[in-house]
Amino acid sequence: MTPPKPSSRVGRVSIWRYLRLFRNDILSAQSDKLYQAWMAEMRTPFFHSFMVNDPALTKVVLKERPDDFPKSDRIAAGLIPLLGRDSVFLTNGAQWKQQRRIIDPAFEGGRLREIFPVIWESAAAAVARLGATPAGSVVEIDHHASHAAADVIFRTLFSIPIESDVAREVFEAFRDHQRSRPVMNLGAFINLPAWVPRFPSRKTGETARRIRRLISKMVDERQAQIAAGTAPDDLATKIMTTADPETGALFTPAEMVDQVAIFFLAGHETSASALAWALYLVALYPEWQDQAAREAQGMAAEFSALSKLRINRDIFRETLRLYPPVPMMVREATAPETFRDRAVPVGAQIVLSPWHLHRHTRFWQSPDDFDPARWSTPECRASARDAYMPFSEGPRVCVGAGFAMLEGTLILAMLLRDFRFEVVEGRDPVPVAYMTVRAKDGIWLRVTPRGPVNPPAQTTG
Repeated sequence: MTPPKPSSRVGRVSIWRYLRLFRNDILSAQSDKLYQAWMAEMRTPFFHSFMVNDPALTKVVLKERPDDFPKSDRIAAGLIPLLGRDSVFLTNGAQWKQQRRIIDPAFEGGRLREIFPVIWESAAAAVARLGATPAGSVVEIDHHASHAAADVIFRTLFSIPIESDVAREVFEAFRDHQRSRPVMNLGAFINLPAWVPRFPSRKTGETARRIRRLISKMVDERQAQIAAGTAPDDLATKIMTTADPETGALFTPAEMVDQVAIFFLAGHETSASALAWALYLVALYPEWQDQAAREAQGMAAEFSALSKLRINRDIFRETLRLYPPVPMMVREATAPETFRDRAVPVGAQIVLSPWHLHRHTRFWQSPDDFDPARWSTPECRASARDAYMPFSEGPRVCVGAGFAMLEGTLILAMLLRDFRFEVVEGRDPVPVAYMTVRAKDGIWLRVTPRGPVNPPAQTTG
């Protein structure tokens, strides 16, 4: 059985038809030819865009000349209400570089070992919450994945579990907010007329303001703890006390609110998306689920345990290939360019699509199949160098990429160690792009406690 994939648009359609399709779902609005094409150009009275799948060009845009292809201001318009104007996700140029100089030290490699016990605690809490449901229940696994990912963020950022009052309030507000505004939206492509609303509803604006008020409260409290010398040594303290090595500047409380907002969005929403799809995929392929569960048996609460979770890690990698949480990214050309003998004018939108690259027929064998074993082959590793970027690439690669891989692999392993997940007949998920790649009506799985995992049968001959 092939994992679910949105149907693609076949053939040409009018611009108005395309905009209606795009409004309903970004993924299914795209042409089926994009899974084979090196590049596609779309020119209309409203926008001029290029979707780039050519590895040589993606490297130019993301790695070699990122300053010439900044993030599009059109992306920012829909996200400012939640993230603010100074979020590292939205800024460009000198401001962005200063922000990364302050933020990056908090996520250096050695920090993963320090946060491992915190993620273990979050994973154990997720196991306990799922264990509280009656055996054999059908549960919306998205909610449990979101709960677990949010718990990780609060524990690592502010040293508080999600059960604390303010963390629970932020989580609940974000649940109301998350499906109302996609990261990729019409405004990312189109210079919309003034009369077209950028923000889809009053409720969305209200939830964004509520989330930011709660985050501001946490930042103010942490600022007071830092001043009093009582702040815990967590990510928030690290970031708030790190000065830019070039200018000596610290984040102001207002700037820190913007950074925490994107940490929560990027670190919670994206991780939740990947974990939910991973659990669905192992339910769809129980032979892989059993292998991963056997691997997790007897796992110790030690950082070194991660090196032994090879199957769980490859399952999570393959999940990120099939369902990259952020399916598309947009950059803007700031000077005239030539891409594959086509003129790229100033202001053109350059679309980089992990969704299509990860399923591109020129790079991947059986691209729509779930096959974690592919990650042990030289062919897959070669493809990954050119066509695998779930965390983006280059200077703007996700600062928490290593963090996300640790979190996803460990939580997946601990859940599979203790529970069996089964698909529910008639409730196949349909992938759509909300803030991240989610299932249209949720992912529903039957969950039962797992007994002892028998070793695989031994063959003789």
